[in-house]
Amino acid sequence: MKSSNLLSRGILIAAVLALSVWFFYPLDKKIKLGLDLQGGMHLVLQVQTDDALRADSDSDMQRLITEAKDKGLSIAPVRLSPTSFEIAGLSPESKDSISKLGRENLPAWDLAESGDKVTLSLKPAEAAKIRDLAVTQAVQTIRNRIDEFGVAEPVITPASDYRVVVQLPGVDDPERVRRLIKNVAFLEFRLVRGGPAPTPEALGPIAPNLEMMPGDIRDEISGAVTGKQYYLVEKQRVITGRDLKTARPGQGRLGEPVVNFSLTAQGSKLFGDATGANIGTGLAIILDGKVVSAPRINAKITDSGVIEGSFTQQEVDDLTTTLRSGSLPAGLTYLEERTVGPSLGRDSIRQGLLAGVIGTTAIVLAMLIIYTLSGIAAVIALALNVVILFGGLGMLNSTLTLPGIAGIILTIGMAVDANVLIFERIREELRAGRTVRSAVDLGFERALSAIVDANMTTLISALFLFQFGTGPVRGFAVTLSIGLLASMFTAVFVSRWLFDLALHNRRVEKLSI
Repeated sequence: MKSSNLLSRGILIAAVLALSVWFFYPLDKKIKLGLDLQGGMHLVLQVQTDDALRADSDSDMQRLITEAKDKGLSIAPVRLSPTSFEIAGLSPESKDSISKLGRENLPAWDLAESGDKVTLSLKPAEAAKIRDLAVTQAVQTIRNRIDEFGVAEPVITPASDYRVVVQLPGVDDPERVRRLIKNVAFLEFRLVRGGPAPTPEALGPIAPNLEMMPGDIRDEISGAVTGKQYYLVEKQRVITGRDLKTARPGQGRLGEPVVNFSLTAQGSKLFGDATGANIGTGLAIILDGKVVSAPRINAKITDSGVIEGSFTQQEVDDLTTTLRSGSLPAGLTYLEERTVGPSLGRDSIRQGLLAGVIGTTAIVLAMLIIYTLSGIAAVIALALNVVILFGGLGMLNSTLTLPGIAGIILTIGMAVDANVLIFERIREELRAGRTVRSAVDLGFERALSAIVDANMTTLISALFLFQFGTGPVRGFAVTLSIGLLASMFTAVFVSRWLFDLALHNRRVEKLSI
């Protein structure tokens, strides 16, 4: 074995070791802990996908109303459900014209004629697509809000039945985060047709196209809620939060905190048409099912406006952050909310470390007892394997979870298994009468295929876990994948270098193995 080759391999091993230490040191700064280790918040949210269906169907109906108006027809669709409308009182000619317009402009809707009515129903496949998209948009919107708040390594994933799971490790201000997420900010603008009234009964009978909405009465100076009032608003939305382009804090005419907003091009057109045709009517600004204000429309409004509601400055700042990071396509219901205390995390770390220390100690003793001096090479390779593993976690900014600790322990077992294969192959060659140097060469060569096969099959399984798993399962998969790659490097490359170093320029008649 040439000295230059031995030196270059030693330099490579030292470089990998130094780089790994640089990536994970200091450990508490470079390796983030998951929710199960450092505590935090765990939330399960239900996406109210019917809200998204109503918003999309309102937009489609508005387009049909506009097209009909251009043809000289005046129609007033009445909602029957989140996915169906009815247009009644049509003459035979009008019915034919509306049906034709619907088929031309609303390909996602089925139309049925009966008497003087036309019923429009959203196709099931299109409804399912809108529901799935609402969940996807909710996940992205929540992630944007959490990113603005600065929570490290949040886990935000969709679940079955249109739910979203949110895990926020290391939250130091859970109440603020709770308010930010709970402020779901499903924003909508609707025309007012009655109220405000002190009780729902005072509004009188409610027409099919109208809906009663509550609102808070606030003290103009302190902003505190002093009572309730009720409005009659149209079921059909003028615009929703999805039509917002920007939102920022501002001041009202009297210096009170307000939210200034601007609209997208499509939102500006819809808003301008509605406000221009309803001058003198109230416009309800509804946030999460509550009327926050209902100003009178004095002129046509197009691309910008103001949200007023006797807000405090903190409420305006949070609402602006929520709207700017994206308004949710649907409301959210909280199904589960729990806070994991850091004491539980400390217990998990303590138990995980204890398991790791016991397992590692048992492995080290077994290797030294069974393979004597050759076992030292396995122990050194094992230590390097752990260092490289933590370096990989630090390089990828991965989060260490309790299943991740299990992955580390499993990796240690896999690394020792590779050394056992090599040592047993060397023993077989020595029994066959090979010289020490020849037995070492053949032992590493013939064990290589078995080591690669075992590690690659496990690595493929880990990649599938990462692809299809969520949260802690992915943490386990990441740790296991890095550990497997590290164990192949240390068992095959580092162990071989240690044997070559021991045999270099020496005549060894017997190997302690």
